[in-house]
Amino acid sequence: MLDASSKVIYVGKAKNLKKRVGSYFSGTKDSKTAHMLTMVVDIQITITRTEVEALLLEFQLIRELKPRYNILFRDDKSYPYIYLSSQDKYPQLTFYRGNAQGPGDYFGPYPSTTAVRESLDLLQRTFKLRQCDNSYFKSRTRPCLQYQIKRCTAPCVEFIDAKSYAQDVRNVQLFLLGKTSEVMQQLADKMDDAAARQDYEQAARLRDQIVAMRAIQKQQIITDPGATQNVDVLGVAHIGRHACVHILSIRDGRMLGSRQYFPVAELNMEENQANILESFLIQYYTNLPRGNLFPAEILIPVAIDDVDTVTDGLKQSTNKTIKITANVRGDRSRWLQMAQVSAEQALQTRVAGDAQIEQQLYMLGQALGLNGNIKRIECFDVSHTQGEGTVASCVVFDASGPVKALYRRFKIKTAAPGDDYAAMEEALQRHFVSLQEKHGVFPDLIIIDGGKGQLSRAEKVSKELALNGVNLLGIAKGPERKPGLEKLYMAPDAREIFLEPDSKALHLLQRIRDEAHRFAITGHRQQRAKRQLHSVLEDIPGIGAQRRRELLRQFGGLQEVQCATVEELAAVPGISLVLAKRIYAALNGK
Repeated sequence: MLDASSKVIYVGKAKNLKKRVGSYFSGTKDSKTAHMLTMVVDIQITITRTEVEALLLEFQLIRELKPRYNILFRDDKSYPYIYLSSQDKYPQLTFYRGNAQGPGDYFGPYPSTTAVRESLDLLQRTFKLRQCDNSYFKSRTRPCLQYQIKRCTAPCVEFIDAKSYAQDVRNVQLFLLGKTSEVMQQLADKMDDAAARQDYEQAARLRDQIVAMRAIQKQQIITDPGATQNVDVLGVAHIGRHACVHILSIRDGRMLGSRQYFPVAELNMEENQANILESFLIQYYTNLPRGNLFPAEILIPVAIDDVDTVTDGLKQSTNKTIKITANVRGDRSRWLQMAQVSAEQALQTRVAGDAQIEQQLYMLGQALGLNGNIKRIECFDVSHTQGEGTVASCVVFDASGPVKALYRRFKIKTAAPGDDYAAMEEALQRHFVSLQEKHGVFPDLIIIDGGKGQLSRAEKVSKELALNGVNLLGIAKGPERKPGLEKLYMAPDAREIFLEPDSKALHLLQRIRDEAHRFAITGHRQQRAKRQLHSVLEDIPGIGAQRRRELLRQFGGLQEVQCATVEELAAVPGISLVLAKRIYAALNGK
């Protein structure tokens, strides 16, 4: 379904298209569906050969077009992995977040960062694989602190032979693949063999590993000690136009963690738990990065229509056969109950929080004379250190709170150092010009972290870009920057607005202002850190990493390189006379 601007606002599938489309235009509808129908001016239809193709096409269109009225679950975070650099002679075991590409083994994705870090901590204490990167590893001439605290076997100085280290690597791989019992049996057999050979030192080492492995099992939540399959357990809750799906990840009888997902847009009142689950299943598992933690089975609290089509769709998109089960008993029933209770509690907390923010937005609108009509707020702030590394931020809040996917930072390019007014003007221009070009959603209220000067620049941008219907508010810090003493200036004419220190509307403004400040100063610190790590040698043409390293090694540091003569620079291996003159001129401003 398309609106007047030919933008897709809803995507759906059906076996009987005539019946499905006709249902939208007959009978009574909830307010959201009725509002959607007032916007529909065209309907496009694509015929597929099978139901599975229709399911996958629907998912693909929803993912790419993000229609306003579809159920869309979004998770902006990348997934955490445990990374093993198995291509190295002495592999590194470490935490990894991002795309699981490149050489080495990636174990995951895990449902939570906590699960990864806990597993890493236990594995490093048990098998003592190195955690340092290759450059640090290759430069060692004696063991580091990790060896002293018994968290590494110091392969960097060959305190362990390659064969023994490889066996520890293999045990880690088996453990991360869920074969804990196999690892413990192998360790026990080798311990007995070492004891029979009277190699008691090796036997004691293996014994300690077995004890540590058993401690790992005790520390983690054991759901079924005999389990060998990977299972995901889903709970779903639905209150009015809000929903939550809670997923528990169980691997080899161990509860690895959980995550909660909420639809981005409000639901139609007629949506039920089966529809929500169907949308979640195809979106979540098709988006899941390829890894070894795909479940063999998914437990759901309610049956979904045509489960075979969904199963076939998952198989086609993930290349894995995943069973979907609704009616279970025993332990599995208790798992479902746990997931369901978690989903209900999370949704209740979310709805209560949304209601509080909605109330604050309404009270803010009343206080500003906007008849309580505020749905979206954007706040801008500028951060720098004595005029250097200026960064502006934009944070977005709506009725659900902060919308972090829409946060933006602007590295100020044209404003003079220390000119906060010009920096604010540049950030506003770049942001709203981009919104206009992309036909984006404009806020009802723009908050400027600053006084009358910054507010006047914002008014200038608003007039130049014809931002009609957008209200402007400046927040100036009070005496000694104490909360509750801020001064509020409303455009036009910078009229002052008074709010009581205990006003909920003021508390919302403070929260948004503080979030914009946090986001700006974080960006500024990142820029400053990059500058501190940047060497002026990197800006000289012809000076690569190897020549920089040789220059610093020969002279002992950048300051000594700057004091060197052309002849001394040319004496460094790999530095010609022409290049030496170029280096000298660049470092001495000549």
